[in-house]
Amino acid sequence: MNIPDSQSPRFVIIGGGFGGISLVKKLYKLDVQIVLIDRHNYHTFQPLLYQVSTAGLEPDSIAYPLRKIFRKQTNFYFRMASVDRIDPNNKKLHTSIGSLTYDYLVIATGTKTNFFGNDSIRANSMPMKTVPQALNMRSLILQNIEKAELATTDEDRKRLLNFVIAGAGPTGVELAGALAEFRKGILENDYHELEEEEMHVHLLEGADRVLLPMSPVSSAKAEKHLRQLGVEVHLNTMVHNYDGTTVTTQDGKTFKTETFIWAAGVTGNPVPGIDGKALVVKVNRYKVDAYNRVEGFDNIFALGDVALMETEDFPNGHPQVAQPAIQQGKHLAKNIKLILKGKPMKKFSYFDKGTLATVGRNKAVADIWKMHFGGAIAWFIWMFVHLWFLVGFRNRIITFFNWTYNYINYDRAARLIIRPFKRK
Repeated sequence: MNIPDSQSPRFVIIGGGFGGISLVKKLYKLDVQIVLIDRHNYHTFQPLLYQVSTAGLEPDSIAYPLRKIFRKQTNFYFRMASVDRIDPNNKKLHTSIGSLTYDYLVIATGTKTNFFGNDSIRANSMPMKTVPQALNMRSLILQNIEKAELATTDEDRKRLLNFVIAGAGPTGVELAGALAEFRKGILENDYHELEEEEMHVHLLEGADRVLLPMSPVSSAKAEKHLRQLGVEVHLNTMVHNYDGTTVTTQDGKTFKTETFIWAAGVTGNPVPGIDGKALVVKVNRYKVDAYNRVEGFDNIFALGDVALMETEDFPNGHPQVAQPAIQQGKHLAKNIKLILKGKPMKKFSYFDKGTLATVGRNKAVADIWKMHFGGAIAWFIWMFVHLWFLVGFRNRIITFFNWTYNYINYDRAARLIIRPFKRK
């Protein structure tokens, strides 16, 4: 892998997500060798992927080159590769570009889409965990609208303009709201053969309310906002199957659609090689102690979504969102400094800063400590927080400009089918 030998301890970090980059940033100037491995050469700001898929933003607004983030760190090396297996007995990684030994290993591989073993849904639905998947979804949405304008039968047109989303968590709610706004701002103005009322957005949720991780107050507000935008919300509705043209639910409902988006769950994304008691198979997360050490190992750590740290406040582990990963990355950096000094590590304590979700223009909800906000106030809070945590000044400026433009003109400027999507 062309990594120079070093007398300093080698810290290998798998994953350039929120946890990984938070850790690397705080290891600046330490007498260590840092090797970051990721299958992409960029960091993705996943909370805004849905805006790429609905033509609100271009991907370079939410992605940032990993090498550029750490260009001033002389102890840093990046390799673009997939990690095939961890060999903990020999302190070695096997990757798609070669093998590498480590002194300390940090696994920050995040999550992957959970299809709950349904092969038909896996094969035919549209997930959204990566930039390429978001671009595929954008192309499919725009292609189906183009086809609808040419459709010769009402049945074909209805199927092409029916958009069905499974899962009413933050991703599903935000996608549904964005598609509803697309219908209002774009459809009738750009596609003269189509009427706004012909496009339908269905949001399917197995629970009895949307945004289950948030408070009942915010959940009720979000559902109200969705219905105001014309989203058809179906609660207590579990998806059974999707064959490429028809979504069927466990209670017998059917939805004819060419666009079925799966946002119904995620699971951890572990790396082969560490199993047994260290890996909780049910959720695919590594069991870690209060210092983020993987159970049974002194030199292997796990951060963020792939780490399962059971505490009194979080008996099932911390929520799989950005903040725990960011905070754990920063805290582990402090503990690494203590390790290098031969001092005992300090336990991690999560500070819950709140939960946000946007539905559309001037429509959002926020749970911040014991306070609940809705409407325009929550929307401005949501915008500020997401701009603040975007990596790179350029990305913040471009995103802010696009949001301002979209707000004034009810427009989505990124309506480009650059790479037509074809089902395999």
